[in-house]
Amino acid sequence: MIQDIYPHQLKNEYHPEKKAHPDSPIFVFEGADVLIKNDEQLAIPRRGDFPDDAEAIFLFQVDDVDYYLLKMKPIIVPNGYRFVPVRQIRAVATEPKELIFATYTAWQLAHWYRDNYFCGTCGSRTVLSKTERALVCPECGRLIYPRIIPAVIVGVTNGDEIVLTRYADRPIAYNALVAGFMEIGETFEQTVEREVMEELGLKVKNLRYYKSQPWSIVDDILAGFYCEVDGDPTIHRDPHELKSAVWTRREDIVLQPDDYSLTNEMMREFKEGRQ
Repeated sequence: MIQDIYPHQLKNEYHPEKKAHPDSPIFVFEGADVLIKNDEQLAIPRRGDFPDDAEAIFLFQVDDVDYYLLKMKPIIVPNGYRFVPVRQIRAVATEPKELIFATYTAWQLAHWYRDNYFCGTCGSRTVLSKTERALVCPECGRLIYPRIIPAVIVGVTNGDEIVLTRYADRPIAYNALVAGFMEIGETFEQTVEREVMEELGLKVKNLRYYKSQPWSIVDDILAGFYCEVDGDPTIHRDPHELKSAVWTRREDIVLQPDDYSLTNEMMREFKEGRQ
């Protein structure tokens, strides 16, 4: 999956005292795009590519390399670089994987900073905490932490078959599994049962937790579950959520083109008989 970058390691400890030097890698986002180098492998700019007065915020480390976020308007694009949609990074480059994971994680933090520029309680300008990864309102004292949204990925099975889906609102032509966000007051198990009923019209039993995954491009933490259909296996697809939903035998499963997602790993586990 995208976070499996061993022997590399993402170190998300917050170090507000760190300062970027000219060779420090720096993420630059504009709207839904990220600035990358025109190259076959993914590469991002360095702090020295931008004016000295542009703000650089420490984000995290990968191994012992510090990564920063550029805060600058308007953005001056250095020669040899271009903006590409963050969601298309997987199509633009597949290596180095640790930088692709870092890009997704930086994107999540960049949006958190952007969306909390002002305090939602009193409207005052927020500032960086000096002790932890948080934004602080100097007027009312509100603490704002990065947003992490829990969601589920569900492999609904019936013997040697599993339900493969395709989303109704996305151009991506990959197979997927049932997925959805937790609601207020729900457990993960209740979310699984509700999402399967809403999207497929099926009751399920024997829920089994599989694995989790941070999916930072949409602020998610995904929890993967397998479960079995309980009773009538006839699918009643929600056309607003899904373009298609079909029972598929193990040997007929077509996987996604890369190994980044929890969805793809769960489909592969079922296809190869380990689930």
